[in-house]
Amino acid sequence: MIHGSSLKDLLSKSEYTKSDKLLLCLAEGSGEPKTVKVIREIAKSGGLRSIERWNVSQLLSRSRGLAIRTDTGWELSSDGRSKVLELAGSLAASPAPKVAASLRVHLHNLSDPNTRAYVEEAIRCMESGLLRAAVVLSWVGAVSVLYSYVHKSHLADFNAEAFRRDPKWRQAKTTDDLAKMKEKDFLGILEAISILGKSVKQELERCLRFRNSCGHPNSLKIGENNVASHIEMLILNVFSHFLV
Repeated sequence: MIHGSSLKDLLSKSEYTKSDKLLLCLAEGSGEPKTVKVIREIAKSGGLRSIERWNVSQLLSRSRGLAIRTDTGWELSSDGRSKVLELAGSLAASPAPKVAASLRVHLHNLSDPNTRAYVEEAIRCMESGLLRAAVVLSWVGAVSVLYSYVHKSHLADFNAEAFRRDPKWRQAKTTDDLAKMKEKDFLGILEAISILGKSVKQELERCLRFRNSCGHPNSLKIGENNVASHIEMLILNVFSHFLV
């Protein structure tokens, strides 16, 4: 989340508390879990020599849930990541941690365990730089949200429109039944029954094409900005509107 050169500037700020600075050290790199020994090494390399006198575990345990102790070390919670972005400001310039943190905001509102798993994996992939995987899994999570929304609130209208378009359509009764339809056709029906507007459908079709490009072997090169834009579009037009 934060690169070494930026970390030095942040750790030098006198207005930040010890806990703030430890959270920033946890955010170094991709935000992976870190032992106390590693945290001390990161802090010292960033110029924070006084950490030798700190009780690191005690300070992190008193962070009010911003840091979590796991089997592999200390790591930031979703609230901790948001706090780091607040502290780092423009020094957390990479779009990856910002868009991952934005997606984490919606993670706790996902009631379906499968959807939650897709989104959690997408977040971890984005934070770890696994860009193609982040594109694919964020799309799967978004479509799963739409399936749940249709199943709960608009199943009759959906089936009626699907049958009108294809008399061979067997009425969907579960979200798995909805997944039998091609995703492009699924988006088209959502527009037809006024769940999606035309512009939103077109943008989601673009996201679908990008997902397809990232999900198959080819020579396409992608970067963080491409992936951040893809996930941001899903956040603004799916995760922020259709959670049930």
